[in-house]
Amino acid sequence: MSDQFLTSLQGQILFVLLYLWTIFWKGLALWRAAKQGQKYWFVALLIVNSIGILEIVYLFRFATKKLTWQELKSYFSNLSLNNFRKK
Repeated sequence: MSDQFLTSLQGQILFVLLYLWTIFWKGLALWRAAKQGQKYWFVALLIVNSIGILEIVYLFRFATKKLTWQELKSYFSNLSLNNFRKK
């Protein structure tokens, strides 16, 4: 039964969405840990795959400079196709 779901269109879409969700949070957490010099957190975040849960907990709870909702909103508001076009 689970093999059928993974090969279906819905399963593939869910997989891609989970992948993008994980990459976003892992990238943000790794970048922040490296920038703040938190080596042990960097290694833990790099090795442990928790579908973004550990990364979110780190960013909002354990980071030296905690992520705020305002910062998170600014990341999304700065995303636009114009940033990727060459001038």
